[in-house]
Amino acid sequence: MVTVLNHENESVTVEWFESGETKGKEIDLESIFSLNPDLASVSSDTCSEAEIVMPPPSVPSVKIAKSAKNRRTMIPTRNEVHAKENKISATSFRRRPSGVVECGVGAEAQNGNHNEQQSDTSLSKEFLAKNEAAAQGRKKSNCVKEVEKMRRNREERRLQNQELRDKRAQDIDSTNPNWEFLVMIREFRSSLDYRPLTLADTAEEQRICVCVRKRPLNKKEMGKKEIDVITVPSKDIFMVHEPKLKVDLTKYLENQTFRFDYAFDENATNEMVYRFTARPLLETIFEKGMATCFAYGQTGSGKTHTMGGVFSGKTQDCSKGIYALAARDVFQFLKQPRMRQLNLHVFATFFEIYSGKVFDLLNRKTKLRVLEDGRQQVQVVGLQEQQVSCVEEVLRLIEMGNECRTSGQTSANAQSSRSHAVFQLILRKAGRLHGKFSLIDLAGNERGADTASADRQTRLEGAEINKSLLALKECIRALGQNKPHTPFRASKLTQVLRDSFIRENSRTCMIAMISPGMSSCEHTLNTLRYADRVKELGVDPVMMAASQVDPGAVVHPSSGQNGVCSPGTHDDLKMLCEQNEEEVSPQLYTFHEAVSHLVEMEEDLVEEHKVAFQESVQWLKEEKTLLEMTDEVDYDVDRYAADLEMISSQKIALFTTLQAKVKAFRAALQVEEQASQLISQRRALV
Repeated sequence: MVTVLNHENESVTVEWFESGETKGKEIDLESIFSLNPDLASVSSDTCSEAEIVMPPPSVPSVKIAKSAKNRRTMIPTRNEVHAKENKISATSFRRRPSGVVECGVGAEAQNGNHNEQQSDTSLSKEFLAKNEAAAQGRKKSNCVKEVEKMRRNREERRLQNQELRDKRAQDIDSTNPNWEFLVMIREFRSSLDYRPLTLADTAEEQRICVCVRKRPLNKKEMGKKEIDVITVPSKDIFMVHEPKLKVDLTKYLENQTFRFDYAFDENATNEMVYRFTARPLLETIFEKGMATCFAYGQTGSGKTHTMGGVFSGKTQDCSKGIYALAARDVFQFLKQPRMRQLNLHVFATFFEIYSGKVFDLLNRKTKLRVLEDGRQQVQVVGLQEQQVSCVEEVLRLIEMGNECRTSGQTSANAQSSRSHAVFQLILRKAGRLHGKFSLIDLAGNERGADTASADRQTRLEGAEINKSLLALKECIRALGQNKPHTPFRASKLTQVLRDSFIRENSRTCMIAMISPGMSSCEHTLNTLRYADRVKELGVDPVMMAASQVDPGAVVHPSSGQNGVCSPGTHDDLKMLCEQNEEEVSPQLYTFHEAVSHLVEMEEDLVEEHKVAFQESVQWLKEEKTLLEMTDEVDYDVDRYAADLEMISSQKIALFTTLQAKVKAFRAALQVEEQASQLISQRRALV
């Protein structure tokens, strides 16, 4: 409330009630009119038409009314004129809804004459005119200056933003069908404060590290006028601008934000990615530990480029991949004085996991078996370890393995990897394992959805990829949450990597690879959600140590007699699907179970066939001897008949068993076919 109007210094005294106390201060009229220009512009005619009520002389006051826009409106009026003393009192007012201003608070003014009202109006005009003239000749207060400065800055920003919008609109190709989304994305990015990851940042040591890398748009995507829907504003933030359509076909963006340990934009090189991902893990293997680094993502997202080396057309430079960069630093570590005393030797292995089977890429793609020894250590039986002494030898092995790796054409890539490639650098001291570094290039995650394809081979590929990626995630979660059971046997991939996870001194890093194109948005979000779920785990080293298995436990082979998987495989698969009910429907679980059973029966049948073939070769030799014996004049007929009967009986027994397994295997093929049809029907209904 305005309590006093000070004419001499042209100010008003205001009071208010706050926290049980009456407080007040003095404000100059210039500041009031500068902050509320509408006060000085109110027409005095409006006031002259109002009903004026004279307040008591002892209660001078000015009440302030708030408008709909929270503006303060105040009109000073003359209550009593004394020419000699030249004093001015204040009167209060209020504005009617119709806009008419009512002035006065006393009952005496109701009987005032018209001349006095006109006199008050003239004095009010005179007062406002004097106040405006005085305000122009006097310096502006700091408050007014700040307000004017803010107003100027706001207007300048608006002009700059408009200029930027106009400039961006000129740079946009209007023939692009998604140009509206592109405008929205550019508008969103213009408001961000970019602080990307640089080499000046430090790499932190973590038990589990999850990073994301965005590759640039490739020629194929640019040819299709794809737009980039990924933004990396800082060193640990990833943003996806998912294009959406409303019911009325209005286009809008759904901006989703993810946070990881490190975020690499399209300008990051392999050397930079290596520095923050695999490089911090190296010391672990020299301290008798296990380290694992794997690249995960959609086909064509750059996994093989990151792990294996940079591509120039169809030629791959293996020296610029994480495989080779890790080998380079391993040999540099060994040159240090303290490492020379350990007398360590470096060995390398390179194998792939395809459709649940393991193949040695350094030994003409020989098929291998995965077993567990008496200490429950996983062994890839028959895997060749080749000793290496320099980076050049490692590069030669990488090139040899890449040439043998299973690949095929997909919609995203003309030559796409369809298997998990595992390259390992092993440190041994006097023949005993000292440390192991596993570098894995995983198959494309989108192929896991190919479980309803008409092609059986593609279905089997997709089922194995889907199952292995789910198992990999759940194994890390189980270890991080100290669960009593870890589903390692759910896939060959997790079986092979088991020792790299459960060992007390072990560290893991995942590099999620992202394709930036709009058409890959769904796969990109799936990749980011997968990586985000892995990073949610707060892995406690104490829990990891407590989850160690008993070294003296019983042998649990991944394949029992004749290659049939142990019951633990089915239990782990069931547990895996139950823990991922949102991703694995009952129909998909049935399909996975059918595929696992089919793979087991296939291995069993092939092993039985090999035995039959080897036995047949031996029988041919024995039968040849028997026939040669009959050429003699006096050969032993009883012996001939007995031996021939024994060979025939063995043949009948072996081939009867083989025939039964062939029939069972063909029945399993039918079960798998029916399970895939159920998935197709469910998707059609959805």
